[in-house]
Amino acid sequence: MSKIFSELLQRAGDLARARVTYAAVNCSSVSATRTEKKRRVKQHRSPGWETLSWEERLADIVTPLWRLRYEEQLQWKQEQQLKILLQMSNVVGICNKGELTFPLLPIVPSPVRDGYRNKSTFSINRGVDGNPKTVGLYIGTGKGRNIVCVHGDHLLNMPSNHKLVGRCYEDFIRASPLKPCILFHDGGHWREITVRTNSAGSTMAIVYFHPQNLTSEEMSVHKAALVEYFTKGPGAVCQLDSLYFQESTMTRCSHKESPYQLLHGVPHIYEEILGFKFRISADSFFQVNRGAAEALYNTVAELNKACGNGTLLDVCCGTGAIGISLSSRMKKVIGVELIEQAVEDAKHNAALNGIQNCEFLSGKAEVILPKLIPTLCSDGGLTAIVNPSRAGLHYRVIRALRNHSDIQRLIYVSCKPEGEAMRNFRELCGKPDWQKKITGEAFTPTIAVPVDMFPHTPHCELVLVFER
Repeated sequence: MSKIFSELLQRAGDLARARVTYAAVNCSSVSATRTEKKRRVKQHRSPGWETLSWEERLADIVTPLWRLRYEEQLQWKQEQQLKILLQMSNVVGICNKGELTFPLLPIVPSPVRDGYRNKSTFSINRGVDGNPKTVGLYIGTGKGRNIVCVHGDHLLNMPSNHKLVGRCYEDFIRASPLKPCILFHDGGHWREITVRTNSAGSTMAIVYFHPQNLTSEEMSVHKAALVEYFTKGPGAVCQLDSLYFQESTMTRCSHKESPYQLLHGVPHIYEEILGFKFRISADSFFQVNRGAAEALYNTVAELNKACGNGTLLDVCCGTGAIGISLSSRMKKVIGVELIEQAVEDAKHNAALNGIQNCEFLSGKAEVILPKLIPTLCSDGGLTAIVNPSRAGLHYRVIRALRNHSDIQRLIYVSCKPEGEAMRNFRELCGKPDWQKKITGEAFTPTIAVPVDMFPHTPHCELVLVFER
């Protein structure tokens, strides 16, 4: 692995400066600029949109790069990451005549390019034929009142068993006397379905349902019908290992707000990453591309090689995948995660793999870190790894990390570096902010590595190493 990284580093400069343009990709639909961020409420319609089939239109929205060869996709993403990093350099004031002051290594490709998603969510709305009980993905917007729900059977990133569950769910709700819940105030009950799978072929389905004014007894009838359909009826072809049901009166409910009800099967499915086994619950976060996740964790491990045998602080740790996969290289791993169920999964995963040097804490990172970090042992080095959602980190988390002088290295994994993460980069590397009490020595970016987690889409993960 070290030899590979050395070779990549030698080629990084040339590839980072490569200019890539393709007529087949309308960059305005996937651009990372602020202008496009403001326009994202409007779905871009390229010339000839009206002549495309509904399936092509959906593919252009969900997987905009699907017409490109995979090598071209990687080159395009490499250039986009260069643009984003140049923007970041300007924001933090380290740009050198329009060039990066640190190496951008070539993008790490996904070992799996098609059917890689292990989690898909299908919505319910009016289909192309006007049927309100159509299960698929949206074209259009609620604001524009032009939503059409289109089947996703043709999408390159979706596995066949997800498509099968979606189609079976559609057949079930069409036979049900209950209406779909498209708009909460219009009534209806059946909502979206989420499908989760693993590399061993296990399948979990989570059905979301608005109870409206139904009694518990009335709901029990419909839950029984759902189980009957997927275990003994036509839906049995899906071979579900787990069937969950959540009563939800909001767009999203946590397990704490409205518990997931196991109607059939086992409570969890399991996935293996780099030889470690991980438990997946109904609502726990797990990278959607297993093969690319292994490439991501290997990349993080290699970038942190110099700090082996030290302490690893894993912020936004989820089910503990990064910390556990690096545990054999570290003296101690401490993970912090907001979602309680994810922390329970992380603790279970550590025990499942016989790992004794991992500890996982539940709560808001901005509350836990200020008290936790001063107690950590810095012998052997103290490294922080952050892997936040698209919303980025709270400034109090940044303050705790930057103000603690023992943290000399920080690895930031971002799925959207051009978004709120840019604010974090400014807070980590910029001048002290006395109003936010961010007073510690600034970090400096030293290396960046993109990892293609999402083939056929404009997105990828960016791993950035900051040091001081």
